[in-house]
Amino acid sequence: MSKKTKIYFIAGEASGDLHAANLMQAMLDKNDALDFRFWGGDKMQNVAKKGLVRHINDLAFMGFLEVLLNIRTILGNISFCKKDIEEYAPDALVLIDYPGFNLRIAEWAKSKGIKVYYYISPQVWAWKQNRVHKIKKVVDKMYVILPFEKDFYKKFDFDVEYVGHPLLDETAKYNFDTSSVFLKNHSLDDRPIIAVLPGSRKQEVSKKLPIMLKALEGLDSHQIVIAGAPTLTEEFYQNIDQSTKIIFGKTYELLANSNVAVVTSGTATLETALFKVPQVVCYKGSQVSYAIAKRLIKVKYISLVNLIMDAEVVKELIQKECNPEKIRAEVDRLITDDLYRTKVISDYEKLAKILGGGGASEKVAQSLLKTIH
Repeated sequence: MSKKTKIYFIAGEASGDLHAANLMQAMLDKNDALDFRFWGGDKMQNVAKKGLVRHINDLAFMGFLEVLLNIRTILGNISFCKKDIEEYAPDALVLIDYPGFNLRIAEWAKSKGIKVYYYISPQVWAWKQNRVHKIKKVVDKMYVILPFEKDFYKKFDFDVEYVGHPLLDETAKYNFDTSSVFLKNHSLDDRPIIAVLPGSRKQEVSKKLPIMLKALEGLDSHQIVIAGAPTLTEEFYQNIDQSTKIIFGKTYELLANSNVAVVTSGTATLETALFKVPQVVCYKGSQVSYAIAKRLIKVKYISLVNLIMDAEVVKELIQKECNPEKIRAEVDRLITDDLYRTKVISDYEKLAKILGGGGASEKVAQSLLKTIH
């Protein structure tokens, strides 16, 4: 019996869990003589039943202040992770986004002679561009998913591989009309749906969901549905609001059947665009985190939609502007202004073309299996 190739994966957030799981599955489809050990979530665990070291539920800290408050836990995790990798002795380390943690592990792994592969680049183009010099030293191969990232890295003389965005494949699975079945399955009526996507971490949901729901009060022409994060409980949401419908684990089906969406900044903005749902993007962090970010961040926009298009396709309401009045005004416009809706959807179609074809997981799997021995 041939020896299995051992690969150690680290994903620290829900989107990383999704993309890592798809990559792991694509690798197994091509070669079943692989053994995985990983930090991740339920999706990765569904692919590899054994091998979970730490769950993403225990890892997600966002914002400068929040990281500072949890620094002891984070440093303890980094120390434990190094020890666990050393004991496992993998043939390769595959890191998915999650830069604060993963770049530290990459630097250490490189010093130990472990091959380091990075899938889904840290957003170094937005801030901390000097981290590229470290990435060049400690990452053997970088796979990027945004079209402008290849040119960005080229400026630093680092050749990366653009594989397209993995969400193209993921969202394509749900592009079918399930309206009547979806409504029936979730006891919804036939009014148009406003999807509320408040994020996946406790602190961001606690901060933003009450504001989002306040904005939608009295909008009886539509039904409001919250996309529940798999990492949070129903009880957690009910402590914030007991009357609004919550649907867990069906975010894509929800988007496929929605008329408008109120979305927290992040991957969800791109997912919403790929389902062609007009949206308003909301961001509100702690004052300290926001003040630091404002000084450091070098991009014009916070949503992936606007960043990729390099234009304001969707309205972004940030910090003080993220209030019930402004959100409601934009939602009303998205509902009633047909020309505006048509323009947004037309821009979404251009966005999908810019992202190119699908097959990101396949491309990365093929490349990894060629280079890992």
